[in-house]
Amino acid sequence: MTRLPDETRALVTGLVLAGGLGRRMSADGAGVDKGLALLGGRPMIAHVIGRLAPQVGALLINANRNADRYAAFGHPVIPDAIEGYAGPLAGLHAGMRAAATPWIVTAPCDSPFLPEDLVARLWHALQGAPGGPAQLAVARTRDGQAHPVFALAECSLLANLEAFLASGRRKIDAWYAPLRVVEVDFPDEASFRNINTQEELRQNESPPARD
Repeated sequence: MTRLPDETRALVTGLVLAGGLGRRMSADGAGVDKGLALLGGRPMIAHVIGRLAPQVGALLINANRNADRYAAFGHPVIPDAIEGYAGPLAGLHAGMRAAATPWIVTAPCDSPFLPEDLVARLWHALQGAPGGPAQLAVARTRDGQAHPVFALAECSLLANLEAFLASGRRKIDAWYAPLRVVEVDFPDEASFRNINTQEELRQNESPPARD
């Protein structure tokens, strides 16, 4: 397993995105805080933190509810600065504002099997991009699907992101389309599996088989 050296990891803040409503997780559609839903007897966010924290120099949790419960995991908890549950870009915006590092990497709270070499692979691809380092690296699985909530970005893009959000737009791929972006292939699609429903929680009690 590849990880970045300590001096490089110190440049990157990890951001766990746990600010959504989780409507599909509840039978009545009212919403469940997915990061706190139990998988294998542990909150899903605990699985995510366990995989992401060793890959970065610092870690933040973006959450709009249950701040005290999230704080118990030992990392700063930051809410969206934009009201109305505006989606993962609002979480990234909050993370960029709070990060004390030049880089930030995101992962959602409902993807407990994320790659343990996620940050290293994104970093090396970003730094080795044709024409010089890219501003953003996005994970992509071998089926060609990009996973933009798994991304490594320059925190200096904050002003650019603020302008995009102020225009009322919310789609991640629309925001980063004009930027210098590199998509990074990951062969193991199961690592990016996200869990949205109670049935999916039951189905994923055991970690997915590796390709």
